Amino acid sequence: MSMTPAELGAGDAVRAALLGDPEPAKPRRLHLTRASLIEPELLDWAWRDGEACRIPAGALTVVAGREGTGKSSFGIWLAACITRGTLPGTFYGTPRSVLYVAVEDSWAHTLVPRLMAAGADLDRVYRVEAVEAEGTHGTVSLPRDNEELREVIAEHDVALVVLDPLMSLIGAGIDTHKERDVRKALDPLARVADKTGAVLLGIAHFNKSSGTDASSLITGSGAFKNVARAVFGFARDPDDGTRVMTQTKNSLGGEDALPSLAYAIEQVEIQTRKGPTGVGRLVFKGESDRSVSEILGQSLSGEERQEKMTAVEFLKVRLEGGQKALTREIEEEAIQAHGISQRTLHRARRSLGVIAEQMPSGPNRKREWWLSLPQDANTSDA
Repeated sequence: MSMTPAELGAGDAVRAALLGDPEPAKPRRLHLTRASLIEPELLDWAWRDGEACRIPAGALTVVAGREGTGKSSFGIWLAACITRGTLPGTFYGTPRSVLYVAVEDSWAHTLVPRLMAAGADLDRVYRVEAVEAEGTHGTVSLPRDNEELREVIAEHDVALVVLDPLMSLIGAGIDTHKERDVRKALDPLARVADKTGAVLLGIAHFNKSSGTDASSLITGSGAFKNVARAVFGFARDPDDGTRVMTQTKNSLGGEDALPSLAYAIEQVEIQTRKGPTGVGRLVFKGESDRSVSEILGQSLSGEERQEKMTAVEFLKVRLEGGQKALTREIEEEAIQAHGISQRTLHRARRSLGVIAEQMPSGPNRKREWWLSLPQDANTSDA
């Protein structure tokens, strides 16, 4: 006796259940849309640094660096700018809300004090936690909570979501070192950004490799840099303390490399109910003449460190007592009398914080560069 298609389908389902076979995949079809029916839209930039377009709105951005370089402080800086409407770009002039998903830092002891030091509007910053049915609080899990995240972004007029650190929010069962696995979490997250127009900022760590490409040093699968539309590397020179941020990926911007930025973590005192406390605040210092790649690739040998110490002592003696000296004369004397290379001299200048300024000199009052020491240079640690 023959069976109808419906009966055959039912029989297959019963057989699958009895034998433990996977249920047949539900039928689906491909949907076509003419490109002529898709309205082109202007790309919005959340952060325009002068002529440089750095962070796109509606996309995933990743910032990465080794521990203590200030990448989380950058997330705080960005959050403060968004809540005050002071970030140059599409959100400028319109304060917006921020969602902050933090796994490692304490809100009471670290995040709120840092937000206060950065000048954030605390009423516009939201701590995000996952609440289980039993009422217990847990950590946001991706991609499980992606849809709920999208709804919260829309409901609270959110322009920025900080995920710190991003890898710790990847759901259990996903191998963070396999690209295909990680994309199961990040591809839907990128679609959340696209649908809402918000910036999703993922904070990541460098692995233990000794390379100089900040994007390739991100711990875990290559998906963390591949899915992101913008990637920033952060580094601190262990020799002289210089901090630098370099944009290593800018898929939606121009082809030209954007200038690296120097920054500092300054100590700021804020008031708590139990008295004042000091916290760090990220402050940009303008363009940097070095990149993150150069700092990562710099490894001074014992001989090079000795040469730099010699250069430091030379500058201290040559510029002691607040006296000024022409840059060209300093460089000539360093090379000819002491065998100090120009590169080593520049390292020593950075270490001491030597001040360079243009002033008129000579009978024709030609403007030339002069060097001098800051007031505390003689006691600084080289």
